[in-house]
Parts: sequence; structure tokens; C-alpha cells
Amino acid sequence: MYSIRHSEKQDIDQIRQLYAEPSNYSATLQAPFPSQEKWEARLTPTNNTYSLVAVQGTEVLGQLGLHLESNLRRKHVASIGMAVKSSSRRQGVGDALLLAAIDLAEQWQAISRIELSVYTDNLPALALYEKHGFIKEGLCKNYAFRNGQFSDVYMMARCKQIQP
Repeated sequence: MYSIRHSEKQDIDQIRQLYAEPSNYSATLQAPFPSQEKWEARLTPTNNTYSLVAVQGTEVLGQLGLHLESNLRRKHVASIGMAVKSSSRRQGVGDALLLAAIDLAEQWQAISRIELSVYTDNLPALALYEKHGFIKEGLCKNYAFRNGQFSDVYMMARCKQIQP
């Protein structure tokens, strides 16, 4: 079984290796051959960024970044990005990371809108996000260059209903 927690300094190399998997850098905006220094800087705790990991013992199975907006007019908004180790997919890891991030955002950070982008051909990710109330808000053509060609993404968001 695995657990969800905030990432720690000793997790950085495993997170770097996670995003170095070809299927993960192909499904995200990460580049091949990520450096240790880049990931150390990226995972340094700040007031507006959370890094959650799914771990089994000391093994990192997946990581999710939750980024809170700093613009005063968008304080109610956060964005997410995540990756799951290829050997740990279809085991509920992404589901658990996403649920933990939604709870952290909506119940503890006063976030009512969570945004993300996902490649249009990433059907497992689309199904996961839709399962948790994310809706497609738009299509961005030629959004990113990957695997030698330009690819499209859907912009998706989940909006928590505000009680009057």
C-alpha cells in the first residue's frame, strides 16, 4: 500500500527520475534529461507551491504539484501537474494524489478553481480528471512541441460550488 505526503528533500532524485521516464516527459511539459539542480530549485518549498508524493516505503510512485496563484484577483485559483511512475499506473496512485490535492486546495487553501492542461491524446488522464469533476473549457492547437511534432491540449478546470 502507499501513502500521500508532502515531498521532502530526500525525494528529489526519485522525482527527477520519475519525470525522466519518456512517457512522463512526453505527457507533461518537462524535457528529457532533467538536472538534479533544476528539480532541487523547483521543489524548494514556497508559500504558493505544494509538492505531494505517493510513496510506498521510501519509493516515490507519483508526484503532483499544486501551484496557488499569487495575483490578488486570482487568489481563489490553483493549477496542478502530475506524473506517475510507469510501473505504478492503473493502481489508484494518480487518483489518490488528485484527491489529496483537491482536499488541500478546497478545504484548506480557500481554492474554488483548479486548472490544468492535458494533451488531447492522453485518454487515461482525461478520464481521471473528468471523474473528479474537471471539465474541458477549451482546446489549444499546437500548444507544445513533443516527440518531433506540435501537439494539442485541452484546458480543463474544476470549480467548487460556493455556498451563498
